[in-house]
Amino acid sequence: MAKQKYEMKIERSQKMAEQQMQQLGDIRLAPYMQLATGLIGKARHAGGNMFRHQMDTLAILIDYGYIDAVLLKASVVHDTVEDIEGFDKNLIINADSDGQKVLDLVLEVTRREDEDKRQFLHRILDTGSQQAKVLKCADRISNMISLGYVTDPKFIERYCDETEYFLLPMALEVDFNMYQELISLIMTRRRYLEDGGYFDTRVKHSDSGQN
Repeated sequence: MAKQKYEMKIERSQKMAEQQMQQLGDIRLAPYMQLATGLIGKARHAGGNMFRHQMDTLAILIDYGYIDAVLLKASVVHDTVEDIEGFDKNLIINADSDGQKVLDLVLEVTRREDEDKRQFLHRILDTGSQQAKVLKCADRISNMISLGYVTDPKFIERYCDETEYFLLPMALEVDFNMYQELISLIMTRRRYLEDGGYFDTRVKHSDSGQN
């Protein structure tokens, strides 16, 4: 039997312990938040902007009990390199003593120029670090929640399929509670499509095309 590559997190505390609160209080996020404000003008498909998405991803990680400084700092700027044109990576490196490690993690979850979306997700799933997978799962939970405000059924279906194929196995390696939430989000989004008759319409179009 193959040895598991990562130690999957199963426990999830319902309340932050005093020690964790102290750890969180010692993390200086402000320099990274300042860099992330460059995303305020970047609109999202579901509304809002990319800056809010960075903060949402941070909150999801804290909700799941992650207090690692590098992980939380990376969550705050995880879309800057990809979504801010001409972004200077040295801004992250010079943010504080964790800067280089933060940038390394950000680059792990940043799509490269020679990658399409599937290749990008395959890379993280196949070779990503544990931190990269945890960050990507938190990022996808935020995106799946926002998907509730999207009205394009084809986009919703594609995003759910992508989440099932890439993110569920990723979450199953690193955090069972994230895995459960992602399953629940997929089910509710597909139920929305089902209740709206999307799958029935698609079948009818398929049948008419065969006649």
